[in-house]
Amino acid sequence: MLRLFSIHNGAIKEQALPEAPLKHAVEGASWIDAHDPSDEERQELQLLLHAELPESDDVEEIEFSARYFTDTTGIHVRSLFLALSDGRHDTATVAFILQDDRLITLREGSLADFRLLRMRIRRGQIYVHSPQDLVITIFEQKVENLADALEDIHRKLEDVSYLVLEDMDSDLEHAIDQLAKLEDSNGKIRLCLMDTQRSIAFLQRHLRKHPDLQENAREIMRDVDTLMSHTTFLFDKINFLMDSTQGFINIEQNKIIKIFSIAAVVFLPPTLVASVYGMNFQYMPELQLRLGYPGALILMLLAGIAPYWIFKRKGWL
Repeated sequence: MLRLFSIHNGAIKEQALPEAPLKHAVEGASWIDAHDPSDEERQELQLLLHAELPESDDVEEIEFSARYFTDTTGIHVRSLFLALSDGRHDTATVAFILQDDRLITLREGSLADFRLLRMRIRRGQIYVHSPQDLVITIFEQKVENLADALEDIHRKLEDVSYLVLEDMDSDLEHAIDQLAKLEDSNGKIRLCLMDTQRSIAFLQRHLRKHPDLQENAREIMRDVDTLMSHTTFLFDKINFLMDSTQGFINIEQNKIIKIFSIAAVVFLPPTLVASVYGMNFQYMPELQLRLGYPGALILMLLAGIAPYWIFKRKGWL
């Protein structure tokens, strides 16, 4: 669907989308947000731009020349945004086409950044004076959302840290599963931050006529640098907790193996005694003893107690 926005005197407002025709409404919009556009909507935008809109495969290209370039249509930026899918973080690419009097965004799927931006627009909390100002504002919103996601990961890591390091009855396998999800989310956030650095650096080179936007872009870059350092800290903490969890699991497994090893050693002497008297030789003096059977049982019991007592005395148990 298409969402159309107009900019007047620093205020941005969403326009009602007419049923038909779309041409005049689209031409008069300062920001056109194409969210999973239909074939008709794509056709209207292509007529407006006098060029074909990028397809999904083109948007997902990772080389710099395919993600950041200029042509007769305008300035093209394709940036990764953080998305939430089935309770897990994912990334989605948004295509920006920036013109002198218009911004076009083309995206698939629902993104929290754009939902929050629309909510702030309805509340009158967004003040922009041009499409160039708007695109910088969108990236500011993106960085704020990434910062909130990192804070959420940090809080979850504190909970996992308690499970691993303090809770003696915790499920360590569940902790590993949680750490793996947090590591994946942290990696997705870092990828979005790295992409934001490239996007802002490219926009700075093409917005030199706007010194106020240049300063806003530099502020975004400083925030991104800070968040990049924070992702590194989170990676280190996740790796530490992962190593600690695996270490505790190994300790528990070693305890189990230790118990089996001691049990095998304790039962080895009684087994030897039982094996000796289980032989079927004709001449075995003890076979004729009246108290041979209870004597053999007592001997087996003593043979089992002896190694256990030795292990206990040496502190191995």
